Amino acid sequence: MKNRTLTIWLMLGHFANDWPITALWLIVPAVGLSMGLSPVEVGLLFTIGNFGAALAYLPAGILADHVSNRGRLLLATFWWVSAGYLLAATASGFWSLALLLALAGMGDAAWHPIATAVLTRENKERRAYVLGLHAVGGSMAEVLAPLAAGVLLAYVDWRTVLALSTVPTMIMGICFIWVARTIPQVKKKRVKKHDFIHLLNIWRKGNGLRMVAMICFYNMSLMALFSMIPLYLAAQHGLETWIVGLVISGILIFGALAQPGIGKVSDVVGRKIIVVGGNLIAGLACIALVFQPSLWIMILAMFVAITPLVAIRAAVLAGAVDHSDRSEGATLGLAFVLLDGIGAFGSLLAGAAANISWVYMFGLAAAFSMSAAALGIFTVFGRTAGSTPRTQSPTKAGLS
Repeated sequence: MKNRTLTIWLMLGHFANDWPITALWLIVPAVGLSMGLSPVEVGLLFTIGNFGAALAYLPAGILADHVSNRGRLLLATFWWVSAGYLLAATASGFWSLALLLALAGMGDAAWHPIATAVLTRENKERRAYVLGLHAVGGSMAEVLAPLAAGVLLAYVDWRTVLALSTVPTMIMGICFIWVARTIPQVKKKRVKKHDFIHLLNIWRKGNGLRMVAMICFYNMSLMALFSMIPLYLAAQHGLETWIVGLVISGILIFGALAQPGIGKVSDVVGRKIIVVGGNLIAGLACIALVFQPSLWIMILAMFVAITPLVAIRAAVLAGAVDHSDRSEGATLGLAFVLLDGIGAFGSLLAGAAANISWVYMFGLAAAFSMSAAALGIFTVFGRTAGSTPRTQSPTKAGLS
C-alpha cells in the first residue's frame, strides 16, 4: 500500500475508534443530568475514563516498537472499543459506568501510539504533518460525534446513544481486516530493561521534565474546557442538548482542519513558536471568559480558546518524538499518558472549581494554558525533521 493511502486509512481508523469516546462529551453531561450528578462528579467520570485509558498507552507503545505485525494490534482495538462501550451502555450505576468507560477507553488508547508510531517511523522528515493528518480523523470525530449524539439525545436516552456510537467502530473493524495485512512490519525484538530505563532518563530531568510539565498543563486546559463547556451551556444558559452539540462541533471543526497545516509549519519553523503561541492565545481567551460576557461573546471566546489548543496537538506530539528521537512507539505512548492520563485531571479540577463558581473554572483553564506557554518558552525543543541532514534545506525538507 502506498504511504499516502496508508495514512488515509489510519486517519479513518482514528476517526472510527475515537467516535464513541468523543460522543461522551455530550453523553456524560446527559448522564449527569439524568442521574442528578454534580459538576465534580461529571468531571470525575471523565477523569476515571481517561485515566483508565492512559494505562494502555505505554504498553501499546512498547508493543509497537517490539511486535512485528502491528496491523493485528490495530485491528483488535476496534473490537475492544465496540465491546467495551456496548457493555458501558448497560451499566447500572455511577461506579460501574466509570469503570466500563475506562475499560472501553483502553482499546481506543491502544490505537494511538501504535498508529502514530507507524506514521512517524515511515515519515521521519514530516512527523508533525503526518501526525496532523492522523489527528484530523480524531478531531473530525470530535466534531461530528457530539453533534450526532446531541441530535439523538433529543429522541432517545443516553444508553441507546452510547450503544449506537459503536456502529462506526464496528464498520471500520470489518474494513480493517484487509488493511491490517498492509501495515509495514518491523523487526521483532525483545523488550530490554536497559531501553526502558534509557527512555525514562531522557524525560525525568532538565529539559525533558519541562516538556513533560508543559504537555500536562496543555492538555489539562483542553480537558477542562472540553468537559465543562457542554455542562456550562446547558446548566447556565438553558441550551438544549442538540444546540450544545452544534456549538461544540462548530468550535472544534476549525482546529481539527488546521492540524496538518500547523503541523507542517512546525516541521519548517520549529515547534516552540507554534506550541507557545497556541497556548498563549488560549490562555488569553480563557481570561476573557472569566468576565462572563454575553452568551454570543462567550461562544466566540470559547472558539478562540479551543481552536489553537486543538490545532497545535500534532506539533506537541512531534516535539516529544523529536526530543527522544528513538523508540517512536514508547515515546508516543508516554506522551499520550501525559496528555490523557495526567492531563485528564484537568476535568476533575475543573469540575471542583465549577462547584464553587464558573468564574473559577475558566480561570483555572487560563492558568493551565498560561503555565504551558511559560514552560514552552524555557523548553529547548529537539530538532525538527526538516533540519536533518544538516546539509539539507529546512524549507525543502519540510515541504517534501
